[in-house]
Amino acid sequence: MKKTLLMIALATLGITGVNADPATIIKTKCQACHGANMEKSALGKSKIVNTLDSKKIKADLMGYKAGTLNQYGLGATMWGQIKPLSDEDIDALAKYIPTLKK
Repeated sequence: MKKTLLMIALATLGITGVNADPATIIKTKCQACHGANMEKSALGKSKIVNTLDSKKIKADLMGYKAGTLNQYGLGATMWGQIKPLSDEDIDALAKYIPTLKK
């Protein structure tokens, strides 16, 4: 219970990296550009993330976290969003996002 409350409080502040729930990470960091179900093309430039497989999502997120990936000219935006995430958060997102495809 205490961990859940802590994660909610940190997510409300936009702080992750503490093994947050992937749905919470999406709500606080991703949905503004990618949609609640990761169904939108960010700024009309990116691929629709929920159509990608887990391996591709993880590789891309790790590249953004390392600051080495700059797809569609959105690197700087993604670097800031992904940098605070833990490797466990990224792994959880990579597994969760493909399940959102409708």
